[in-house]
Amino acid sequence: MAFNKNYILTFGMGIVILILDIAMFYHTLWFIPLIVVALTIGWSQYWIDFFMNIQRQKNIEARFPDFVRYLAGAIKSGMPVSRAIIYVSKTDFGDLTPYVKKLANQVEWSIPVHKALNTFANETKNAVIRRAIATVVEAERAGGNLEDVLESVTNSVIEIKKMKQRRRASIQGQIIQNYVIFIVFLVVMIVVQNMVVPYVTAIGETESRGSDTGIIAPLGGVVEKVNFDFSSIDGFLNSMRAWFTSLRGVFLMIALIQGFFTGIVIGKLAEGQMAPGLKHSLILMTIAFFVITLSQGVV
Repeated sequence: MAFNKNYILTFGMGIVILILDIAMFYHTLWFIPLIVVALTIGWSQYWIDFFMNIQRQKNIEARFPDFVRYLAGAIKSGMPVSRAIIYVSKTDFGDLTPYVKKLANQVEWSIPVHKALNTFANETKNAVIRRAIATVVEAERAGGNLEDVLESVTNSVIEIKKMKQRRRASIQGQIIQNYVIFIVFLVVMIVVQNMVVPYVTAIGETESRGSDTGIIAPLGGVVEKVNFDFSSIDGFLNSMRAWFTSLRGVFLMIALIQGFFTGIVIGKLAEGQMAPGLKHSLILMTIAFFVITLSQGVV
């Protein structure tokens, strides 16, 4: 993806929120949740562009059969391939239109049809279109019946689209089920973190408090809670290191890891690709971060 000037704006907003969080909400239960708010806003524009590009690819793939169908109809009317491409380019194909117009311009500038088609396919960056155009180019080079090839390509792309729609519809219930399971998983994590661990700690009577480090170490020396030290860089790094091995840090990381891979699985099942699953991963990880950190702040 090309660099967007909005990246600087959203990154700056994230930095401002982070500074305000440290200045105003330190030692409150909102401190850590607001960190994820700052991070989310900081890279939000990048993820917006990323998911918009995925949606644009879906739209391009959806309109490609229309383009091929119009092209086949123009060729059937007696037009040569190059003339048919120029004629079809006057039609609106949504997100595919800029690529079709560029294809027509290249053909009009006497660039060979097979070379222009290959450029068209590569610039769309769509695997389905690339495979379809490769078939058309081979047929054009071999001097085959281009009309029949275009009809076959159209039918093939439409069938692929129908298969994806059927799979998405059949998996919809499983997507909801995965979200529900993840919410139940978070509830279990909260119960273990806020009820089971304190209960076991009380039974063991093994609390030890570090007056300088701000670390409370129950459960036979296992660190339960870490207070971050912002007085110096070394203090902050040491508290971060202690946090990653503390019970609260472990609980949060488990929830984030679970959310990430659950989202990836959902995307793979629904779309056949992992990239669309990043949307679900971000949603689940954000939910996990807020729920776990807020529940930790309450106790």
